[in-house]
Amino acid sequence: MHKILALWAVPRSTSTAFEWMMRVRGDMTCFHEPFGEAWYQGEKPMWPRLQASSVRTPGLTFESVWAMVQAEARKGRVFSKDFPHYIDHQWTDDFLDHFTHSFLIRDPAKTITSMYKHWPDFHAKEVGFEEQRVLFDRLADKHGEAPPVIDSDDLLEDPHGIVEAYSHAVGIPYLPDSLSWEPGARDEVSWWDGGSFHENLRNSDGLKSQKRRYIDITDAPDRVKEIHEACLPHYERLHAFRLKVPPLV
Repeated sequence: MHKILALWAVPRSTSTAFEWMMRVRGDMTCFHEPFGEAWYQGEKPMWPRLQASSVRTPGLTFESVWAMVQAEARKGRVFSKDFPHYIDHQWTDDFLDHFTHSFLIRDPAKTITSMYKHWPDFHAKEVGFEEQRVLFDRLADKHGEAPPVIDSDDLLEDPHGIVEAYSHAVGIPYLPDSLSWEPGARDEVSWWDGGSFHENLRNSDGLKSQKRRYIDITDAPDRVKEIHEACLPHYERLHAFRLKVPPLV
C-alpha cells in the first residue's frame, strides 16, 4: 500500500485552496476532510454542538472512511487534507505509520475570527490547535525530526516558493502549473453546508502572491479572545519549524 500524504491543518487556514492545488496536479487521489465528515455527519458523530436535528449519513463511520482511504492507497498515490482533532481517538502507531505527515498552520487570530464570522457559536473543540500540536510533537519525538510545516501567511505571500519547498520535503514532484485553475464549482469539497465556507475558492483562479495582512483581535468578544490565548502557544510551537524558501544565491 502506498503511503498516504496527509496535510493536518486547522479550520480556516487556506487548507482547501492548498487541497485544490493538489487536485489540479492530477497525479493522486485527493480526499477532502474524510474523517471530518464522519465526525460531523456520520452514524456516531462526535462534534460538541450535535443536536437531534443534525445531519446523519447512514453507513458513514470512522471505520468506513479508513477502509475507503486505504482502498485508494492500495491502487495509487493518495493525498488527504484533514484536521487532527477529528481523529485524536484513533492515534495508534499502526494507524499513523500509514501516512507521510505534513502540517498547515495559520495565525489563530485569523482562523478564530473567521470561524466566529461563520459560526458564532463554534466550540473550542472545533478549533483544533491543541490536537495539531500534540500530533506534531508525537511524530517529531517518534521520528527524531519535525514533519514539514507550512504557515498559511508564508504560502500566500510566496505560493510558488513554499509549494516547491513543500514538494521537496514530502518527496513529490513540484508542478508549478498546478497553482493556477479556472474559477467555478467546487463540489468535491462541499459536503458541509453545500460548501458555504468555500466562496473565495470558487471565485479564485489560483494560488497567487498576496500582501501579508494582520488581524487585531482586541475588539473581539471575550470568548474569542480566550480561545485565541489558549491556541497561540500551540501555533507558536509549530511556527518555529515552518518551511522557509531558500534565499537566492
